[in-house]
Amino acid sequence: MSLNETLSFSLPQLGWRPFYQQQLNWDEMESTLPARISEHHRSGYICWTENEEIHLDIHIKLPPMTVGDWILLDRETKQFVRLLERQSLFSRKAAGIQSYEQLISANVDTVFIVSSLNNDFNLSRIERYLALAKEAQVEAVIVLTKADICHDVDDKCQQVQALNPLLSVEAINALSQQSCQRLTPWCKAGQTVAVMGSSGVGKSTLVNTLMGNEIQDTAGIREQDSKGRHTTTFRSLLATPNGALLLDTPGMRELQIADCEQGISEVFADVAVLAKQCRFTDCQHHSEPGCAVIQAVENGDLDERRLKNYRKLLSEQEHNSRSIAERRAKEKGFHKHVKSVMKEKTASKQGY
Repeated sequence: MSLNETLSFSLPQLGWRPFYQQQLNWDEMESTLPARISEHHRSGYICWTENEEIHLDIHIKLPPMTVGDWILLDRETKQFVRLLERQSLFSRKAAGIQSYEQLISANVDTVFIVSSLNNDFNLSRIERYLALAKEAQVEAVIVLTKADICHDVDDKCQQVQALNPLLSVEAINALSQQSCQRLTPWCKAGQTVAVMGSSGVGKSTLVNTLMGNEIQDTAGIREQDSKGRHTTTFRSLLATPNGALLLDTPGMRELQIADCEQGISEVFADVAVLAKQCRFTDCQHHSEPGCAVIQAVENGDLDERRLKNYRKLLSEQEHNSRSIAERRAKEKGFHKHVKSVMKEKTASKQGY
């Protein structure tokens, strides 16, 4: 049963924590309603309170928000008051050539990074999602789907586990309720679990199985390359029968990262340790003399694929972070100029 099919819920069922409660002052406790954004559409947001579902139109005065955010609404008018500080946030550089940050989800406890065990299996892509999770300081679980049609499940699981011995890795058949029970330790009442991954990896199938209902449409993959098709078209928050909150996201064929340097460093901690042994502190690990990282690759102690992906992600996040920062600076300067012009016009009308 989804939340909007029931009559009332407690705030803890919606994921409310002391972290959010402590942000309210005495007046807000009396005059506002906490609400959680459950859907994000082009025209606006769907928000859940304890007793009802409220539509909030997109407005220029609203701050950037996403599914999972907690906001305060006026108790009488149900109008937006303010956005509460987030406990966690997933974001990426918007797809294409546009240089701006796109929010993916907020206030997530665990992220299921879904990857299929077919020809689309990709360790470098998993590392990319892991970097996002580390940057957001959210626990990550690697969910490997289509285990029922894979002939080398153990080998692929070991490849993923080798990325980090402490990483949680689960191989499942997303169509099987019994198989998906392996994920129940992370799906407790009031916990928010984001489901992320590329198109066609079985996210919608997994969501349907965890929900015990056909909530999301599903589609097959292209036989020639195992590539998937988009079936989820917008981000949404769903409540599982056991009370966990699933945050479903559309498949992302392009996941450009930005402002993720710390996350990359944590995912590639083994490379970072080796880098400290390099002769030069500014070593780029290409062809510099005394490079401990290159030496580890030559000795077979470090996978060359992993080093290449480390370089790629660092370069990408640096470029995207700089591009987004430059765009923000330009927009800030433009808005400041507009305010200045409006202020001058007002002063002129008043005869100052």
